[in-house]
Amino acid sequence: MTVGTATTDTRRGMPEKRRAIMRAARAVFGREGYTRAGVDTIALEAGVSNRTIYNHFTDKEQLFQTVALEGAEQVTAAIAEILERHLRKIVDIREDLIAFGLERVAAVTEFPDHFALVRTIEAEASRIPTDVLEAWRDVGPLSAHKRLAPYLRRIGERGLLVLDDPERAANHFNLLTITDVNQRTFYGALPLPDAEVNSIVVEGVDTFLKLYGTD
Repeated sequence: MTVGTATTDTRRGMPEKRRAIMRAARAVFGREGYTRAGVDTIALEAGVSNRTIYNHFTDKEQLFQTVALEGAEQVTAAIAEILERHLRKIVDIREDLIAFGLERVAAVTEFPDHFALVRTIEAEASRIPTDVLEAWRDVGPLSAHKRLAPYLRRIGERGLLVLDDPERAANHFNLLTITDVNQRTFYGALPLPDAEVNSIVVEGVDTFLKLYGTD
């Protein structure tokens, strides 16, 4: 009976420890970078032993990849909801694109730990294993950007945009709005006044509509 209880308690504790490790790893990687971050530091911050970390993750590389992919999936899911909210039913193409752009940009501030990790990835790309970078890119930025294209295609089919290549149009929209803000703020590290963010998005949407609008 005692053995059975201990086993059950251990199984219940494993997800909690794993979650604590990942929270700590996300914070440490974002704060210290990939190269400088040590398993000792992550273990201390998570309140676990080094052995516990290695019971869950093969090495620092796997831990970093797991944390990066989890964050990317969370951000991508949030973006999917924003797309549905603003671009599923179009009432006013310009206003709806502006509303989408503004909420899409604001999403960066909702995931500060993940975007601290993104800054680490960009700063240390040459020192992070290629397979980790590719996995993160496919689950994160590429997936998030590609989700916009089908919405633009449907809007084009309604005669509200003129599109030969929805994926290229999606890339242009992202570059004109989201990417511009992210580059200026270093993914949320440097705050921009709301008026400036609004100006970037509005000007970006207006430029986009000059390229792809029907007027």
